[in-house]
Amino acid sequence: MPIRSVSNTGSHELSTSVANKVIRNTYSLLSMTLVFSAICAAVSTTLNFGLHPLLNLVVMIGLLFAIQWQRNSVMALPLTFAFTGFAGFTLGPILNMYLAMANGGEIIMTALGLTGIIFAGLSFYAITTRKDFSFLRGFLFVGILALVGVSLIGLFVDLSGIQLAMAAAAVILFSGFILYDTSNMVHGGETNYVLMTVSLYLNILNLFTALLQLVGAFSNDD
Repeated sequence: MPIRSVSNTGSHELSTSVANKVIRNTYSLLSMTLVFSAICAAVSTTLNFGLHPLLNLVVMIGLLFAIQWQRNSVMALPLTFAFTGFAGFTLGPILNMYLAMANGGEIIMTALGLTGIIFAGLSFYAITTRKDFSFLRGFLFVGILALVGVSLIGLFVDLSGIQLAMAAAAVILFSGFILYDTSNMVHGGETNYVLMTVSLYLNILNLFTALLQLVGAFSNDD
């Protein structure tokens, strides 16, 4: 029987079923990768070991391309864990920098708690309301280009005076990405739960590092 013969109601039920399955698989895999990433971050922090930031970037981009290439194969899952584990490992030097402060542990836990609250709240809103946030696409695209552009300029020019502004912009930007990506998943725009997991993981990672910078700045007594 041709698929086009299915009624509109049946099509809606089918698409909803597929979306719900993607949501379940995505959050299950996301939970596991976050735990694995946290373990890798703890190991890196304990060993006080880190690679050159440029090398970190090259490896992470390479793994992202590999995940995209193998997204429908059995290699997708191990590559996803490799990516999230390596991303967690790169957090070691950053966490050690904050742990060297008198209230470093409190700063990290506050940033982590805020990240969890923001992610859970925005995800819950997008899933329960089923609101379409696709209209954010243009804003997010321009925002990420601007943020990357300023970051590249920062490699050659001292931009320490606007670091907090960039961190605040990153919080807004990646909060928007959480709404957009979750909405995309709910409405069937993305049916590959591996890619969806990686997208949400990157949103959480960038949101956490931005909040860490903001909390650290406002908690500094100097």
